[in-house]
Amino acid sequence: MTNDTTLRSVTSIIPAVETVEGEGMIVRRPFPTAEVSLIDPFLLLDHLGPVVHGPGEAKGTPNHPHRGFETVTYFIDGGFEHRDSLGNEGHLGPGSVQWMTAGSGVIHSEKPDADTRANGGPVHGFQLWVNLRAQDKMIPPRYQDIPAEDLPVVETDGVWAKVIAGSALGATSPVNTHSPVTYVHARIQPGASIEIPAPMEHTALVYVVQGAVMVGSTDVAVNEAHMASFANDGTAVTVHVPAAASRIGDVLILIGEPLREPVARYGPFVMNTREEILQAFADYDAGTFAQPVS
Repeated sequence: MTNDTTLRSVTSIIPAVETVEGEGMIVRRPFPTAEVSLIDPFLLLDHLGPVVHGPGEAKGTPNHPHRGFETVTYFIDGGFEHRDSLGNEGHLGPGSVQWMTAGSGVIHSEKPDADTRANGGPVHGFQLWVNLRAQDKMIPPRYQDIPAEDLPVVETDGVWAKVIAGSALGATSPVNTHSPVTYVHARIQPGASIEIPAPMEHTALVYVVQGAVMVGSTDVAVNEAHMASFANDGTAVTVHVPAAASRIGDVLILIGEPLREPVARYGPFVMNTREEILQAFADYDAGTFAQPVS
């Protein structure tokens, strides 16, 4: 920590709740829930797995629409396929990410790849929803497919960290974002720690994938499938694993600039007003969204 760095304190610990998506995928979700609707600029975080499917067991989400935000899908294990109504197709393998800007409207499907559906296998990944500014909600849809080898990895002092978006630890992701977002996946050995700069006005979150960690200026304990939310009282987020711990701490670190705009959301649409939500449904029903590719 440099002389001009101050560590943020923790305001709350949010447990993930188990829910079902698509054709029957079980996910753990820290938000949105009955207690936490969104954490500006982030709208949703889903943790899929880790699970090992048998032959024919793996499920996905068939064609569904989105408008007004971005979906970020990151996989640790297993293979997933993406197809959208613009004709884009992508395959997510371990360590890869797809950053889909729904913008004015897109229809897409997400499902385990053909081999996993037929033969079974592991699935472990995440989906994050990032809001778009009002001025960007109706931009043309865009799809960024970033393979694992193009995402920078930093290894130092007992820490392995992949920079999925933004800049951290001297590395910069190739992902292009519409508002400032830093997204880091870190694995921290017992006795090690990680510190990520977080501008004081930005939202900062740490979600524990596996293990248990200590976070913030007062070393608050956060267990697996729980998320820490930080106060705007410092310029960095810190995570460490006590030396006596029996396993690594596996975490996602999310930092983003709040949009501070009205949010109207219903299902797959996130806009700024109720009228815009109604228009999204009308446009979808009228078939003006780009249609799925068979």
